Parts: sequence; structure tokens; C-alpha cells
Amino acid sequence: MMHTISRRIRIPSVIMLLFFDKLPRRETKLTRRGVFERDKNRCQYCGKMFHRDSLNLDHVLPKDKGGRTTWENVVCSCVPCNTRKGNRLPHEARMQLTRKPECPKWLPFNSVLFPTEHHESWEHFVNPTDWNVGLSD
Repeated sequence: MMHTISRRIRIPSVIMLLFFDKLPRRETKLTRRGVFERDKNRCQYCGKMFHRDSLNLDHVLPKDKGGRTTWENVVCSCVPCNTRKGNRLPHEARMQLTRKPECPKWLPFNSVLFPTEHHESWEHFVNPTDWNVGLSD
């Protein structure tokens, strides 16, 4: 129930979405946090794991050499590796990326957390066996 000044309104436990007015955007926004999550808080040059406070974002192809701020050109790096690489390409600094940077796969509603418990009233809409099945691409 939701209470107003003069009434009590019943709130449904399930709201079914019938259609989207607009589909969600299919691009993954480039953010500092997103790069850290993609790279799992690991320096992409030495491979060591660090706390986020000790990591920088590095442009693989430096900006002054035409590098853009994109998922494919930005990686996590620790301060020593970032200093060593400087304003050079990795091979010029005799460094190598542990893996090629790429844009994470887009998943709709990837920020929605599904509860582990479910209500009996939901069983009409969601099969109880679906609650413990992993999501796939």
C-alpha cells in the first residue's frame, strides 16, 4: 500500500512491460570505472592487480600522435608502467599489452540486480526454474 493524505492505494507486486517506447542505446559508454572493470583492475602492461587509486588510464596511441579516447585505445596502467611508457607507443618503450583493448559487450539491463528470492505472485509471469539459471549472451 501507498498512503496519500486522504487515500490508500494498492500497489501491484508485478508490473509487466508490454513494449518499449525507445529501445535502450546499444553502445557502452566509456567511463573510467568501466575501463577499470573491463581490465579487472590490472595494469595492462605488467599484468599486476592494483587498487583503483593506484591505477591510471593510458592512451595506447598517445593523443598527440592521433590517438583517440575510445575503448580500443584506453587501458589501465600502474603509475610506474605509465611513467615508463611516457608519450610513446608501447613497442617504442619496449612494452607489450597483456591483451588487446576492446569495447565490452553491450548487455541490456546489465545494471539490474535480480533478487534471489521470489514472490508467489510472480510465478504467473516467471517460471520458478528460471530463477537459478545463469544469463547468457
